[in-house]
Amino acid sequence: MTIQYNLGGQTVNSVELKSLLISKGVKVSKKVYQVYGREFRVSSNLMTCNSIILKDGTIVQLTDLSFHMGYIRSVMSWDMLKQLKFWPQLRTPFTLDVSESNGACLSYKGQPVTEVDFLRHSSFYKKVTKSGLPYLGNAVLQGKDWLSFQCLWLYDYACAGEPCQYCYSGGLFNHYTRKKKKLPKFPSPQDAAEMVEYAVQTEKCAHSIQITGGSTFNTHAECELILEYLKAIYGRVKRSEIAGEIVVYMTPPTDPADLDKIYEAGVDQISHSLEIWNEKLAEAIMPGKMKYTGRKRHLECLSYIAAKYGPNKACCNFLIGVEPVESSLTGAGYLAAMGVVPIASVWIPFGRPVMGSMSGQDLDYYRTFINGLAGICTKYNIVPHKILEAGQPCMTC
Repeated sequence: MTIQYNLGGQTVNSVELKSLLISKGVKVSKKVYQVYGREFRVSSNLMTCNSIILKDGTIVQLTDLSFHMGYIRSVMSWDMLKQLKFWPQLRTPFTLDVSESNGACLSYKGQPVTEVDFLRHSSFYKKVTKSGLPYLGNAVLQGKDWLSFQCLWLYDYACAGEPCQYCYSGGLFNHYTRKKKKLPKFPSPQDAAEMVEYAVQTEKCAHSIQITGGSTFNTHAECELILEYLKAIYGRVKRSEIAGEIVVYMTPPTDPADLDKIYEAGVDQISHSLEIWNEKLAEAIMPGKMKYTGRKRHLECLSYIAAKYGPNKACCNFLIGVEPVESSLTGAGYLAAMGVVPIASVWIPFGRPVMGSMSGQDLDYYRTFINGLAGICTKYNIVPHKILEAGQPCMTC
């Protein structure tokens, strides 16, 4: 069922609305948390990864812009606070409030657009592992099906002084290293396994898993570490008991053959994310990734997977909104022709500025990309990545 929405005289579909909501953010009324917070998965804590559900079932990651700005003010260091000059860009035309009929109403510039739903409440974020590590801040429930680990190993490139501009976690690692502060603690393989067991078997609030770490110099060791996490997970939950997919985002190894053990361990897809196709922009925005890994190694590993394991087994994330739309589509088409799945991850600009901007793109940009990507996937028989159902493909902000 195709549903159209009216945004100030412009007609948009659910995917277009989703892109705008992710990139522009939403100002959420405190009443929404009061009315829906106990029964549904909507919290003023930014680390819980809230979502809304549009009328056709489209799930959208919900970023409350007002809480996000308050969080930056309260915990960021002075060098981050200098970014307040960008605040005029951090305004949103979208609001979410409780309507007179007690529904959650999404509005655009004060005019109602649609009522939305929320996902059912979960106790996941109240849990703590046996080692004392809280689930909150170390894993997130994305949408209705996904348990995602956003940071399981070190960001070597960021610690070396060359983080990606858009990466919130990389920016923190870079800050901690420069200030000689203690780095955050990572969930151990056993910690991660406990979280998987709870989400998949105990509460059944997820059935697919995304494993993501940082960017490492020793890629062979990174592959071995991923296998340790998988072994620990399977020690608690058999692979056959994980009904959905396991997807790993990782640094492309110097030896692509290292990837074989990961696929043999039951992983469905591996993503080596180029993020930005325009090489000049990539060198400016992701200096560490381009310097230490480079496009060539990404393409070699993606090509290796596609040739050995067939189409739709390798993925590549594209950060949509930071480069000309034609450039992103060129990269997506190039990889799709190889059998690689291009993942469209809409840039959330509220964490760190990219190329001097913290402002998302307009409707025409996203509409052009959405239509172009749909044509590419159809042409090359590419199956869109299922993590898109989680509302936002990955934790790039």
